[in-house]
Amino acid sequence: MAQIVRGKQTIAAAPGFKLEATDQLVTGKDGRMGIAFTDDTRIAVGPNSKIVLATYKYDRTQQTGEFVARVNKGSLGVVSGKIAKSAKDAMQVHTPTTILGVRGTRFVVDVK
Repeated sequence: MAQIVRGKQTIAAAPGFKLEATDQLVTGKDGRMGIAFTDDTRIAVGPNSKIVLATYKYDRTQQTGEFVARVNKGSLGVVSGKIAKSAKDAMQVHTPTTILGVRGTRFVVDVK
């Protein structure tokens, strides 16, 4: 199971689906989700995860923006794109105990 929770609506994840800020990405025990963003950031959501896309803004002309995700449970793999390289605090990943500032890298966050 891989779903997007938008407000009170639950939508099955599908290729080409357009995410919005505040969408929650939810996977079940066998669920996974891969997402490519317009700034070339890519994320992979592992099984049993709850992740909120708190903020995503990207200006293609200026190649600047903001990306903030909250990992409440489960795992998130990230390959950062142009936003992370545009400014010091432009890309962040929050967990219940940490805030990661991303500067252009690959990493995995796992929250139990």
